[in-house]
Amino acid sequence: MPAKILLVTGDAAESLEVLYPLQRLREEGYEVHVAAPTRKTLRFVVHDFEEGFDTYTEKPGYTWPADLAFSEVDPGQYAALVIPGGRAPEYLRNDPELRKILKAFFDADKPVAQICHGPLLTAAIGGLGGRRVTAYPALEPDMQSAGADFQDAEVVVDGTLVSSRAWPDHPAWMREFLAVLRAKA
Repeated sequence: MPAKILLVTGDAAESLEVLYPLQRLREEGYEVHVAAPTRKTLRFVVHDFEEGFDTYTEKPGYTWPADLAFSEVDPGQYAALVIPGGRAPEYLRNDPELRKILKAFFDADKPVAQICHGPLLTAAIGGLGGRRVTAYPALEPDMQSAGADFQDAEVVVDGTLVSSRAWPDHPAWMREFLAVLRAKA
């Protein structure tokens, strides 16, 4: 029976940051479940970098069904957690059910992959204090305020926590996360 991995997300998550790890982990034989505030079809976005813009642009992206609501998740059934970015983490960090899930993974020192704005969730539960992380570069002050040692690198591994800046870093992010999974899960 394959190990189960939980991916937590919501509307306005970055399409590539949800679908790439979902498909890559399934390709490796893991059973991946998508959890969101409610069971529904989620609407993702596409963030891209365009000449002349000071920041990324946002366009409508793909849709994907949530397998579970956060209230239905039993963290003990999962070997690891994936936290995509996009705008979803901005509001998801306020969800008390999700904060319980995140805390359970960190308390058990299970593998966690986070990318882009995903570390806003782990910061919300105090999970970054004293840890080395990366995130979307504009989040450097947020990561430092959360007590993390921010590093502007394509991937940072700190124990079982694997973080990356954004979707251009996917190959390094999943390569390192899979190495942690193979060793720990």
